[in-house]
Amino acid sequence: MRSDTPLPPASSSFAVCRDGDAVPASLKGAVAAIGNFDGVHRGHRHLIDMALRSGRPAAVLTFEPHPRSFFQPDRPLFRITPEAVKLEIFARLGLEGAFVRRFDHAFAALTAEDFVSMLAHELDLSGVVIGHDFRFGRGREGNPELMKELCDRFGLACFVAPAIMEGSEPISSSAIRAALEAGDIADANRLLGYRWFVRAPVRHGDKRGRDLGYPTANMRLSDDCRLRHGIYAVRAAVDGECIDGVASFGRRPTFDNGAPLLETHLFDFKGDLYDRTLDVEFIGWIRGEERFESIDALIAQMDRDSEEAKRMLKADRIPSMIA
Repeated sequence: MRSDTPLPPASSSFAVCRDGDAVPASLKGAVAAIGNFDGVHRGHRHLIDMALRSGRPAAVLTFEPHPRSFFQPDRPLFRITPEAVKLEIFARLGLEGAFVRRFDHAFAALTAEDFVSMLAHELDLSGVVIGHDFRFGRGREGNPELMKELCDRFGLACFVAPAIMEGSEPISSSAIRAALEAGDIADANRLLGYRWFVRAPVRHGDKRGRDLGYPTANMRLSDDCRLRHGIYAVRAAVDGECIDGVASFGRRPTFDNGAPLLETHLFDFKGDLYDRTLDVEFIGWIRGEERFESIDALIAQMDRDSEEAKRMLKADRIPSMIA
């Protein structure tokens, strides 16, 4: 049981300003990094760091739902960080707060000029930080060059962040989703800069794990979660402490082949987690999901999985967002 390299705790003064809210005093004149920020990965963190170094209150402007979900509602988006998780990560990064704007038909219809006018007059910003490929306004008419021109007109500072590269490719939410879909937790965590984690309530199950000597906390993840089915080394936050464990995400082919569940066994933990909301962070991929011909064979493999998880957990040094 331990927490390696935790990031600072979330600020208790972190403010969230939504549509219709008055801008809090702490956010007046802020410099805001703008983006969807799904994952709040290392590339996003560069924009946020630029806002933090501006000498003004630092914030983010983000959008819910994700614009892709608005424009393509028939294509479920695998969210790396749902809204509540994303806001909590922002709070841990030293920001004063977040502006969250509803992405709907009215917002999508804003011209580029209307968008920048909103930044200056409605949000009362003093400046913005955008990525090198940022597009905004109706029909994606705005680009960084137009943003600089409009910010100058409205009296806003404008900072443009370069792409943050990993080899020959920019770090992106799409690359992280692809890594998670492949079960490549090490690559996903490297691109994120922290251990990817999920949050869900612990639900009652059939207690089968207890009978096998591996009691589990069972969680149903979002329907859009496309994490590869398999066995993982994990940690879970319980009462402020990170506890090592091993988890299965999948359909349990040896038993019922049912709806996907995350079943987490925590080492050296005895306690009742039912109906509590749990954060589980992923450390490494162990193996794919399998069907076993006997319970004895399954238990023997679970023993091996536990030893491999402990080896991975001991070697891991990626920062934690849940400690």
